[in-house]
Amino acid sequence: MTPGSGASGEGATLDNLLVEERAFAPTEEFAAQANATAALYAEAAADREAFWAKQAERLHWETRWSQVLDWTKAPFARWFVDGRLNVAYNCVDRHVESGHGDQVAIHWEGEPGDTRTITYADLKREVSKAANALAALGLRAGDRVAIYMPMVPEAIVSMLACARLGLTHSVVFGGFSSEALRSRIEDAAARLVITTDGQYRRGKAVALKTAVDEAVRHTPSIEHVLVVRRTGTDVDWSDGRDLWWHDLVDEQSEEHTPEAFDSEHPLFILYTSGTTGKPKGILHTSGGYLTQAAYTHYNVFDLKPDSDVYWCTADIGWVTGHSYIVYGPLANRATQVVYEGTPNTPHEGRHWEIVQKYKVSIYYTAPTLIRTFMKWGTDIPAKYDLSSLRVLGSVGEPINPEAWMWYREHIGANQCPIVDTWWQTETGAIMISPLPGVTATKPGSAMAPLPGIGAKVVDDSGADVGKGGGGYLVLDQPWPSMLRGIWGDEQRYRDTYWSRFGEQGYYFAGDGAKYDADGAIWLLGRVDDVMNVSGHRISTTEVESALVSHPSVAEAAVVGASDPTTGQGIVAFVILRGDAGGGDSVAKDLRDHVAREIGPIAKPRQIMVVPELPKTRSGKIMRRLLRDVAENRSLGDVTTLQDSSVMELISSGLQKGTSNED
Repeated sequence: MTPGSGASGEGATLDNLLVEERAFAPTEEFAAQANATAALYAEAAADREAFWAKQAERLHWETRWSQVLDWTKAPFARWFVDGRLNVAYNCVDRHVESGHGDQVAIHWEGEPGDTRTITYADLKREVSKAANALAALGLRAGDRVAIYMPMVPEAIVSMLACARLGLTHSVVFGGFSSEALRSRIEDAAARLVITTDGQYRRGKAVALKTAVDEAVRHTPSIEHVLVVRRTGTDVDWSDGRDLWWHDLVDEQSEEHTPEAFDSEHPLFILYTSGTTGKPKGILHTSGGYLTQAAYTHYNVFDLKPDSDVYWCTADIGWVTGHSYIVYGPLANRATQVVYEGTPNTPHEGRHWEIVQKYKVSIYYTAPTLIRTFMKWGTDIPAKYDLSSLRVLGSVGEPINPEAWMWYREHIGANQCPIVDTWWQTETGAIMISPLPGVTATKPGSAMAPLPGIGAKVVDDSGADVGKGGGGYLVLDQPWPSMLRGIWGDEQRYRDTYWSRFGEQGYYFAGDGAKYDADGAIWLLGRVDDVMNVSGHRISTTEVESALVSHPSVAEAAVVGASDPTTGQGIVAFVILRGDAGGGDSVAKDLRDHVAREIGPIAKPRQIMVVPELPKTRSGKIMRRLLRDVAENRSLGDVTTLQDSSVMELISSGLQKGTSNED
């Protein structure tokens, strides 16, 4: 990495500081067998609607559509108008009917070490029984069901059973509080909650149903709570309301005939807000969503359904789990690994042990986890046979170039293409990503919009910033898996996503980005996280990437704190790698390193070495709390943190005056 010479100063929408000169083209061998070729871009550009119609034809439709796209009531789209299909049939039944019933759908690995192997025929039986059970409870198409479960097979079965019946599911992450669950049940007016007695977290059985009991005290719409026995944890029981899964589901018929639903039938609501404030229910429908989830999964990961073993490490409580564990992979007849637990239980090599055991060939994870692996040390993955891997993916936030390089070298043996994917809960599926057999990738860049997707970087007026410029990432064309609104709040949908560039008709959800000199797209995180230092608008992502490029640093989080001289000063919190030395000299080394990498303007005012960073249970760094610490304010809400004691460690260290500016 070298200092950039892009836009800077008062007039810049966003300074362009880092330049990445390394690039990795696909090998000839990989390109020769790849699902996607460069011709896809030309095909999509020539006739966008015909391109998406061709992708939709990869699915089974009971009734073909009369129109590919209706955008007359923008910003509300209708895709594959009048088409009818059943999402669960597409993910399960059609594979059994085509003779693949004996293919493994899910290699399930429980945290304590218990396992289950579920074929497509097994999955069809279990989904049919669950669908019959939900129908027996009086649930009908259009009703909402809340799912609050750990990563057990019944969670996936529950989602597919809902899809089979036309029930709209709302999956709530099993790490959220009872209050978060209550607000989501209330907003969706769900009739049923499906949960487990408990869940395993870091080797211990933790109660889960108690949170449901607390939540449903205040949600009169709930008629039943369906409980899977997972840990054997004691649970309170409400006769008439509470039902055991094994009592209700196991006695049902294994036969169920799915019904086709309109392409725009609501498939799921997924809430994006934290535990405070009114939750924001992102609504996704059926035909367009499944089309794009399947298209992206097949092409971005180069899936070969007859030979690959795919593993996405997300939780179904997040959109990544919806699109790239449940709907995309199963629509494509993937064989996949689903893991219940944490990556360091019972040891820090658990993921690589699983890759070795199942011969995983496609591995999709988050940058925060990659940086955690870096912190734990290269000796851990080196103990395992990772030679089955052929494609690596990254999702959730921009990946630092050095984390990308570590991933390539120590997990991918300098052979596997890396697909760094940008998308959101709202977009439903991947929007910007390399194609592994086509794109020469740059470490840390999501590169370009996928064929069929329209995205660009614009300035405050909505004009394209051009190569070397930074600004706002917008989507300028409707796409099949786009959200169809915020549940019950049309105006909030318009205000949140379509008002900033309403005149141009662009979708904008708050991310900054830049083009490099070659036109590759680099995500720069939320524009809310941009720092204004002496008139320069600097992205936290670029300063974090410069810090992580130092051989001593495993992870870094950067915030802007009020400064009487510069407006904002840069405060950095860093975690050192396991083999890095400490001492006062490390802060000076790191400040000088940032100045060399991206220029003196980005030199942190203060660097603090910390044992951990405040993260949500999904791995997102909560910079808001770090800003509170940096500005000596009382801490805001910490209930969504994975470990709230982290903030006490950070605060006490900062009060000692650690590593101030020299």
